Amino acid sequence: QLQLVESGGGLVQPGGSLRLSCAASGATLEYNGVGWFRQVPGKEREGVACISSSSITTNYADSVKGRFTISRDNAKNTMYLQMNSLKPEDTAVYYCAADYYSTVQGTCAMTAALAWGQGTQVTVSS
Repeated sequence: QLQLVESGGGLVQPGGSLRLSCAASGATLEYNGVGWFRQVPGKEREGVACISSSSITTNYADSVKGRFTISRDNAKNTMYLQMNSLKPEDTAVYYCAADYYSTVQGTCAMTAALAWGQGTQVTVSS
């Protein structure tokens, strides 16, 4: 059974950087589209970034374009989210997820989610 575990969250000042990791176990992610999502209390979870199985396609929310970069290392069964120029509005719990399908949607919504991580808190504050 596929399990995902996020790490790398924390407290950072505005303008700073963080790198989130999502390690998979129990199954390979090699053939799956994967993505990062975030949620703040009282709001719906939103897609932040996603990447197809081959890494050919990446999509980003408009709010993070040019600041965040999603990547994956299929050999390590891990995906990453490099977050630069962080803003207070980036504060949220960040989740990773894997889709049944190898492709990704423009909004990064999961077509058929196989697994979600437990989330990692990112707080951007001075």
